[in-house]
Amino acid sequence: MAGNSARRNRRNPGSKKGASVGTGGHSRKALQGKGPTPPGEARKGHPKQRAANAAVKRERDAKARAGMRRAGAGRGGRGGAGSAELVFGRNSVVEALQGDVPANALYVMQFIDTDDRVRDAFQAANDRGIPLMEAPRAQLDQMTGGLNHQGLVLQVPPYEYAHPEDLLVDASDAGQDALIIALDGVTDSRNLGAVVRSAAAFGAHGVVIPERRAAGMTAGAWKTSSGAAARLPVARATNLTRTLEAYQKAGLMVVGLAADGEAELGDLDLLTGPVVIVAGSEGKGLSRLVSETCDMRVRIPMSGLTESLNAGVAAGIVLYEAARLRAKR
Repeated sequence: MAGNSARRNRRNPGSKKGASVGTGGHSRKALQGKGPTPPGEARKGHPKQRAANAAVKRERDAKARAGMRRAGAGRGGRGGAGSAELVFGRNSVVEALQGDVPANALYVMQFIDTDDRVRDAFQAANDRGIPLMEAPRAQLDQMTGGLNHQGLVLQVPPYEYAHPEDLLVDASDAGQDALIIALDGVTDSRNLGAVVRSAAAFGAHGVVIPERRAAGMTAGAWKTSSGAAARLPVARATNLTRTLEAYQKAGLMVVGLAADGEAELGDLDLLTGPVVIVAGSEGKGLSRLVSETCDMRVRIPMSGLTESLNAGVAAGIVLYEAARLRAKR
């Protein structure tokens, strides 16, 4: 009969099937719940957690790439205000270090194959107290945008530009008539470096460059200046024409260099007083507005075989002439 415990064929109490007899609630703690099931994003190995981690990594990598692009904004010849620059490649890094280009750090790839250039880079960085930062290849690839860095990346700090008015203050503090060189549309950083070097050699008080569409003080300009960039201020003008007009109001004469200038460089009395010498690009020369702003346009006498000089050479000739005339006073 049902419910007859005396049945001879009842289930064995030790059987795995069904409840065991006589537990008396001794395993009650084992039966307590662990709370609600956590969401998939919080469960290790769950597909939703893997997807969330991948999204976070993509966002972090995107921010890192954006930061590296900002850091490398100056690479290629045009340094942006407040932006760092990356110099990479073994020859380029060694030349920058030996050319006294300022640097924050030298990044070195892990397990790099050393050669003479790598050893020279290590020695130059050590002599100048520049920290060495070991980094995996993937990090250097990301920093350089996948370009061939050869295991060496040099981080150059942003150049601190002066204000155009600062150059007048420097000349006044020195008790001298201002001698300033301005560049109009010069996009080659090596030309800028050469002008800075000539300006420092012939006693100029600074160089003015436009903020846009012009070369900035990149590592290439630093190297070409042969250290002069550390001694001579370079100012940036938001609008070069307005800056020249402000110089005129301050009593300076603006002399532009042009192949078709109405005056010829010689014993030009204007160079003995406060003056701004403006040089344009080799291809286009002075822009229209800058040319119209000049008090006088001067040409450098040349043989018919040469049509024009680049800004670095032309500025050097006129600066030498200015220094020669001023020395006679």
